[in-house]
Amino acid sequence: MDKAWKRWLVPDKTGKRFGRPRFKKAGKLRSFCFSRVNHPKAAVKFNGKQIIISRFGAIPVIVHRHIPDGFTIKTATITKKADGYYVSFSLEDKSVPSLIPTDNIKTTVGIDVGLKEFLTTNTGETVPVPKFYRQSQSNLARKQGQADRKKIGSNNWKKAQNKIAKLHQHIARQREDFHYKTAHRLVKEYDLIAVENLNIKGLARNSKLSKSIYDVAWGTFIEKLNAVAVKRGVHVGRGEWPFARTSSQYITKLFKLWS
Repeated sequence: MDKAWKRWLVPDKTGKRFGRPRFKKAGKLRSFCFSRVNHPKAAVKFNGKQIIISRFGAIPVIVHRHIPDGFTIKTATITKKADGYYVSFSLEDKSVPSLIPTDNIKTTVGIDVGLKEFLTTNTGETVPVPKFYRQSQSNLARKQGQADRKKIGSNNWKKAQNKIAKLHQHIARQREDFHYKTAHRLVKEYDLIAVENLNIKGLARNSKLSKSIYDVAWGTFIEKLNAVAVKRGVHVGRGEWPFARTSSQYITKLFKLWS
């Protein structure tokens, strides 16, 4: 707290001052992290079936994905979500996947994202926009109207808010599943994927279609595509790309940059 007040009152070397410290709202902080796991002095331990916290004891967990052999658990983060509590581990693996050598690249593709079609390849293949948020918009508006009629802070209001949060969570999980399936399909078929570098925040800020832009979540998809490509050793390149005219020239340029 002393640091927070000093940063607000006293400028730093560049003359910049930070914002005034504020009290956190109830429910604002929904997660806390443990920096060590399975260490003799660590506050959290995981034995494959339950997490053991020094202050809470043993807590049974549903393991969605088993820890792979050779990986070391580094940190644990416990998060409260709409449908319960989750613990996520960050793992360390000494091995680093190697990228496919540029001489061995056989299949390439350039993709352009949009609102009419989620993505279009330079060969003319398209993936339709799922519109998860648009499909649930009426249901969301109904639940929000029900919450507005409840007394703020009451148990019924909290239940109504939790229903809204669960619907938002469901939409986010639908979108995430669609992104990963699309990314895996692309990475499985191609050795090099070229993606247009978009200013997504700028497009959403100055557009009447901002809700649709945030619904398709191009930036999140490209991040997932990069993560999946690293695991498979596939190249992903981003840059300014006039898609309709010079897609082949752009892919050729990427080859020159990597070779």
